[in-house]
Amino acid sequence: MKIVACNSNRPLAEAVAASLNMPLTRASVRRFADMEVFVEIHENIRGEDVFVIQSTSYPANDNLMELLITLDALRRASARRVTAVLPYFGYARQDRKSGPRTPISAKLVANLITEAGADRVLTMDLHAGQIQGFFDIPVDNLYAAPLFVKDIQERYAGRDIMIVSPDVGGVVRARVIATRMNCDLAIIDKRRERAGVSEVMNVIGDVSGRDCVLVDDIVDSGGTLCNAATALMAQGAKSVSVYITHGVLSGGAVARIAASPIEMMSITDTILATEAVKLSPNIRQLSTAELLAEAMRRISDESSVSSLFD
Repeated sequence: MKIVACNSNRPLAEAVAASLNMPLTRASVRRFADMEVFVEIHENIRGEDVFVIQSTSYPANDNLMELLITLDALRRASARRVTAVLPYFGYARQDRKSGPRTPISAKLVANLITEAGADRVLTMDLHAGQIQGFFDIPVDNLYAAPLFVKDIQERYAGRDIMIVSPDVGGVVRARVIATRMNCDLAIIDKRRERAGVSEVMNVIGDVSGRDCVLVDDIVDSGGTLCNAATALMAQGAKSVSVYITHGVLSGGAVARIAASPIEMMSITDTILATEAVKLSPNIRQLSTAELLAEAMRRISDESSVSSLFD
């Protein structure tokens, strides 16, 4: 078993390797003067079971090319099996035609990863579960829910918790956590009456006097979550906290969250934290290294990955 780290999230790759008590494979992923990506593996990996850790987060296209070229290098170096470990799978939000003459980019990226030489994919909290079907190779989709449940139980012990989905599309994800915690579920119904008119947030469920925990897979600009938190507080919620798997946090998202009623936003380390995130008073990170490491160990041992979540 060998672990190769590209450049998108080196600290996470190092934490995974430490959890497995293994060194990272010596490799260089660098740029030519015109920003072409060049990859060189400095160890013999012939016949090895190789895992490549690379999130396709910002800059998404650069990180995707690093992954593809690394996969090609490993295939040409006669690795026995190559697993692409994508803690965050970019382009996942483009999983269907959103209008006429638009692409399904998630399917295109799945084809690219397969053709580049991946034998299987390990990822976490895909934006849409059906993306697993875009690949013609095995896909293991890990869930952050057990990590969130454990942290919520420890952090909010003794408080009257209510799990909240920020939109109708995230109800299944939120219900899983509410069921595991044996607590109530509320839903934010987001509506825009017509173009140019601000969204109306309707809260389905009685949140009065409750400590609300919003749960979602991705936070990008943070606008929806901040509006949802404001709506919950307006309905009498005692406090609002947030648990998110992938903290994209583009643009002025960090400042927006800092100025919102959100008590604390907990995100995982699937995406490398920026300096703004590290310095934010109400954003914290949870480590996914042990979960990823255990899944990689089980894949290498040919044992069950799904039993991780039983």
